[in-house]
Amino acid sequence: MLLSLLMPPIGLATLALAALLLLPRGHRLARSLPVTCLILLLALSLPLVSRPLLASLETDLPTTPPADAPPRAIVVLGAEITRTGGSAAGAEVGPLTRERLRAAARLARATALPVLVSGGVTQRGQPAVGTLMAESLTQDDDVPVRWVEPDSPDTWANAQESARILHAAGIRSVYVVTHAWHMRRALVAFDRAGLLATAAPTPLDDDGPPRWSDLLPRIAAWHASYWALHEWIGLAWYRLR
Repeated sequence: MLLSLLMPPIGLATLALAALLLLPRGHRLARSLPVTCLILLLALSLPLVSRPLLASLETDLPTTPPADAPPRAIVVLGAEITRTGGSAAGAEVGPLTRERLRAAARLARATALPVLVSGGVTQRGQPAVGTLMAESLTQDDDVPVRWVEPDSPDTWANAQESARILHAAGIRSVYVVTHAWHMRRALVAFDRAGLLATAAPTPLDDDGPPRWSDLLPRIAAWHASYWALHEWIGLAWYRLR
């Protein structure tokens, strides 16, 4: 919850509000900081800004397996769940998780490699993401799941816990399936965990030439900007760990 309040775009609104409420009315920052935050909020709402931010995370991903150490398993990283009254579990995989599962299903059919799904509990009282992923892959995609990792709360733990399971099975090289914008940070985590990871991302985001419509604010652009900034900050943190 604290991270959501600090990360742009919400973090910019929080900072502007704090400046208005906490700083003396005549203070220079009380005038300039809210204006600056509003300008940045507007910029992050433009596809002209959000698209390159997101695409910058998706370049030069290592999608070709090493010839001397081909992947022997597929690791799928969970994202979110969606609460629902229509399933016995009270929840199902969310849209982001489902996109990753579709990519994993295609790869599993093409390679016949065993699949590990990874994701812990994200909402109190609900099943682990990994558990719901295994059910979805098996029932919706007819793809068997060899291993379920239900304990990891974040990407770093995804890698650590997956490595523990796979090392026990004698596996050191894997495909990692996640969103293209999340892949760079995931690869750092898997490298630190001692696994040789080949990227198998969801389809890349649109990074074509700018269009006039990219100058029109969109809520979806705020969403994309949030994920891009979240990943760049997370990537810097992971590289320091």
